[in-house]
Amino acid sequence: MTVSLVLTVLNEGEHIRALFDSILTQTRQPDEVVVCDGGSCDKTLSIVHEYASRLPIRVLQAPSTNISSGRNIAIRHAVGNIIAVTDSGVRLNEYWLARLVEQIEIGEVILAAGFYVADPETVFETAMGATVLPALDDIDPERFLPSSRSVAFLKSAWEAVGGYPEWLNFSEDVVFDLRVRERFGPLAFTPDAFVYFKPRDSLGRFAQQYFNYAIGDGRAGLFAYIHFIRYFTYIVVLPLGVMTAVTVSWWILILGVVAGMSYIRRPLHRLVSMWNDLSSSERAIAVLLLPVIRIVGDFSKMVGYPVGLWMRLKAR
Repeated sequence: MTVSLVLTVLNEGEHIRALFDSILTQTRQPDEVVVCDGGSCDKTLSIVHEYASRLPIRVLQAPSTNISSGRNIAIRHAVGNIIAVTDSGVRLNEYWLARLVEQIEIGEVILAAGFYVADPETVFETAMGATVLPALDDIDPERFLPSSRSVAFLKSAWEAVGGYPEWLNFSEDVVFDLRVRERFGPLAFTPDAFVYFKPRDSLGRFAQQYFNYAIGDGRAGLFAYIHFIRYFTYIVVLPLGVMTAVTVSWWILILGVVAGMSYIRRPLHRLVSMWNDLSSSERAIAVLLLPVIRIVGDFSKMVGYPVGLWMRLKAR
């Protein structure tokens, strides 16, 4: 079986080098690399072409397309029986492709779900990675839905479910995963096929990212229960707790603060496993950033989700 590695790019600049350098080190080389460019106006494509003498690269240009359309175009033109998908914001572990496709090649699975770990460079990015990226022991393999920064599947499965949903600009990989799971059964979690993912480097970029994710959830009708819990917590439970503490007893507020620590328990646990290279002051800053990042992410989702729901209603 042949393997096509596909990805979409748009104004990636020098960041694209890390990905292509990691493709060169793969123990199992792809039979081709199909790059779909969404209309880059920087040096992204010139950098990609620098690797053409060392990798079997094909570049397709599809200006003004979203990421779903770009992936579908790349996959449609791919010659491989197996499609491996990643993103330009990562670098691959050297065994990534080999581990990801081995079960598919022998016919055991339809889709292999790879993993991703934080690749921070600053204190803020370390706190961000600990907050938003799950650790391996957080994952339930039966329910895990892979990001398309680390996934592989049979091209025939992609065809059977109609490809990535081009009507979605965000959360498109979740919808694709759910369609594959509904059609073919459980997905195969492959944790040793992982990529290094650089977290967002500012609160503004993070807020925009989560706002966009929530729009995708709302438009696709995903995770309504989780979003309801978030609204209920911030709009009902938190104000009632503060009011009760003020009017009844401040001990209730203290109990609320203690209960609120569970809000960052898992991020804190992940942070401790990541902070070996941080000084004591940097560790303190990272800990203080955890609740800030969580709250910013929650509010970004609370603003974005109704936007997605409204788009869904308009489409209907």
